[in-house]
Amino acid sequence: MPDKPHDYCGIFGIYNHPEAALMTYLGLHALQHRGQESAGIVTATFDADRGVPVMPMHKDFGLVLSVFDDQSLFRNKLKGKAAIGHNRYSTSGSSNNPANIQPFRVHYSMGNLALGHNGNLTNARQLRQRFINEGVLFSSTSDTEIILHLISHSRKSEPIERIVDALGHVTGAYCLVILTDDQLIAVRDPNGFRPLSLGRLGDAYVVASETCAFDIIGADYVRDVEPGEILVIDRKTVDTGETTSYRLPALPGTGPSGCIFEFVYFSRPDSRIFGENVDKVRRRIGEHLAREHPLDSFIRNTGGKEPLVISVPDSSNTAALGYAQESLKMGQSCRFEIGLIRNHYVGRTFIAPGQEQRETKVRTKFNVVRGVLEGHPVVIVDDSIVRGTTSRYLVDMIRKAGPSEVHFLASSPPIVEPCHYGMDFPSRDELIANVHGRDIGRIADSLGVDTLHYLSPEGLVDAVTQANDHPFGYCTACFTGRYPVPVTNGVAKEENDHS
Repeated sequence: MPDKPHDYCGIFGIYNHPEAALMTYLGLHALQHRGQESAGIVTATFDADRGVPVMPMHKDFGLVLSVFDDQSLFRNKLKGKAAIGHNRYSTSGSSNNPANIQPFRVHYSMGNLALGHNGNLTNARQLRQRFINEGVLFSSTSDTEIILHLISHSRKSEPIERIVDALGHVTGAYCLVILTDDQLIAVRDPNGFRPLSLGRLGDAYVVASETCAFDIIGADYVRDVEPGEILVIDRKTVDTGETTSYRLPALPGTGPSGCIFEFVYFSRPDSRIFGENVDKVRRRIGEHLAREHPLDSFIRNTGGKEPLVISVPDSSNTAALGYAQESLKMGQSCRFEIGLIRNHYVGRTFIAPGQEQRETKVRTKFNVVRGVLEGHPVVIVDDSIVRGTTSRYLVDMIRKAGPSEVHFLASSPPIVEPCHYGMDFPSRDELIANVHGRDIGRIADSLGVDTLHYLSPEGLVDAVTQANDHPFGYCTACFTGRYPVPVTNGVAKEENDHS
């Protein structure tokens, strides 16, 4: 099980570009952080010899760079001016099943259709059982396949009507890129759990999980795909500049509930999600952390040496900067330093021998800068603590560098509940906050730090909403247990691949 929460995939789509597959490859490269287990691209083109529209596809296990290391794929196979792509992260129970690698591609009565999905359907178990009872065969364990069956079984007469009809039967968190023979369709669930944006590159239109995928290809951000929007991009869009949208209604009593962890951890700091820049929000989170937990409230004795604020790279860099800068504004003496160095070339397939496997993995990923930390009070700022395994080893490494004190600050509240909307958390009983009865002192002792401090749920929401010029509602279920959309799947994640 991971010691950090993982998001369940990145998606990308482009329409009306002569090098659609290459643009998709670059977009997926920018979204690699959202999924590292497999990658795939499907394009839409016309087979002149056969006289039919076709959808070439290439996908495999591995990082984008390795899956598409053969450049001839873009010249000879992945032809066409429209494409979709997918990076995948999955649960351990389904990570080795090649049938789960996306995008999915099918041919049905209305033509070709390909689909990439980020999220988790909360009623997937019920829908799957219904289809099984009707004699429908499944080739994967992914809830994405359920959407395909809903589309193919719809009795509506037009492809877009079938998609609208199918999505009316699902609940939960989902962002979709759908490719038909002549359209690119982007979908965001009515609660807007996951980010999805629309961009433009000359006469081409682009959609992606994060706007960092626009930057790598030189596309301009246009707007977010709105919660509950089914956005259709086709030849009419290219000719007139007008898109067509359909709307999915939210469940009664629910409203926008973007995953607040996208700001805390998942999204790249150079992305714009939920209407705001991630870097700006993370800095504000760090500022709130400084106001809730000022340095002089827990540092015992500086010994004449300035307290050092360090991040656990890379996701907590910006929050740590915000914490240090706000501390200085408050008259709290400190200095932001690079105390941990991260090795970015450790792949997910690294195998550590012997009984100290986890510790070896941490040491291959991080190392301390001894000369910086020695003799100073050290304040570690990290985005979150899930199981605490990595945090414990990092603290041990830092202790051996000779600091006078070690304090740990998390820029999010204690994680106490599992996520049912597309994040991979350990089971409730494995979460470190629950293991130690939600007692901060006991958690601190287990990590080996002098003190431990979390940002409060209220502080996190305040930081995010105050930093965002475009007000939005957020899901905080993993901190509070308040789930905005009813969950009917239970927590048996291994039964279903949520990507």
